[in-house]
Amino acid sequence: MPQIQHIIDVLERIAPPALQEDYDNSGLLVGEPHAEIQKVLVSLDVTEEVVEEARASGAGLIVSHHPIVFKPLRSLTGKDQVERTVMAALRAGIGLYAIHTNLDNVAHGVNAMMCRKLGLEGMQVLRPVSGTLAKVATFVPHAHAEAVREAMFLAGGGRIGHYDECSFNQMGEGTFRAGNGAQPFVGQLGERHHEDETRVEMVVERWNVRKVAAAMKSAHPYEEVAHDVVMLDNAHPTAGSGGIGTFPEPVEWSDFVGRVKSAFNAPIVRHTNPPKKAIRRVALCGGTGSFLLSDAMRAGADVFLSSDFKYHEFFGTEGRITIADIGHAEAESGISQWLVDQLADFKLGFPNFAVLLSEVRTNPIYVS
Repeated sequence: MPQIQHIIDVLERIAPPALQEDYDNSGLLVGEPHAEIQKVLVSLDVTEEVVEEARASGAGLIVSHHPIVFKPLRSLTGKDQVERTVMAALRAGIGLYAIHTNLDNVAHGVNAMMCRKLGLEGMQVLRPVSGTLAKVATFVPHAHAEAVREAMFLAGGGRIGHYDECSFNQMGEGTFRAGNGAQPFVGQLGERHHEDETRVEMVVERWNVRKVAAAMKSAHPYEEVAHDVVMLDNAHPTAGSGGIGTFPEPVEWSDFVGRVKSAFNAPIVRHTNPPKKAIRRVALCGGTGSFLLSDAMRAGADVFLSSDFKYHEFFGTEGRITIADIGHAEAESGISQWLVDQLADFKLGFPNFAVLLSEVRTNPIYVS
């Protein structure tokens, strides 16, 4: 029977925790990682009603996009809905896991889902994140360089944007002297040895450094493996906030609004002045996106689709772009089904395991 940790491993491959924002609280919030479960319930939010739905269906874990615990809990007395929800989960023995801004910040996550719903092509990250990349380099005898490179590639090294197996290789000469107790691959104890070596280096995502370094050492013939790990400030081309894509054919404003309402089940679209010409490029951000307005304008988007714009923020377009605000829950309305689909492959190894989509409406906002 699968454990909660097995689900966590899948989710953290989808959206590494290192990509969550500093203010966020993604991860396992309630529950024991080694608890055995037979069902998972997926929901946008966690409420008391969702916990009851999970209990009634036999789900041992709720995976939500939004974390129920955002601020530190100083007590558990049931004085508000957050405490009551956590207490209900604890009483029922149900785990709570949130996959929030880390899923916002992976290129294949929330914003890619929004692009697919609208029919946008060629999505790119609107504001790439920095500080998430490293360079790993090692020095290996020429004859073993290919084996070491391949091991590092398989562990996730050498991926840059839409390219993989990227590396730089430079010929040189290494020296070392093996001391007492050493078992050198080449050379003699007590004598300086000169070896023709290849310097192999590649970019590695920060959360994969240990895995890539371990694979490198396992494939390396030397007893002691010389290597460098250098943290980079480079922007990550496929991780960050927001997205931007292009319609295959221009779309008129009225058709765009209809498409948005249909795709996101949005009852209304709050917007600034509609664009005077047909729409080609659309920037978007699931959830609260006003902080990306300037990025959307710099990217040449005709429309910026997001949510949670305040009144005065609508003045910030300078007439260069149209803001379209569809509501927070509406913008992220497809992510629960997407997560269900992602976890479907996990079910193949456990025939009696089930992934359920919550039927509880958690959006607290109604339109009359």
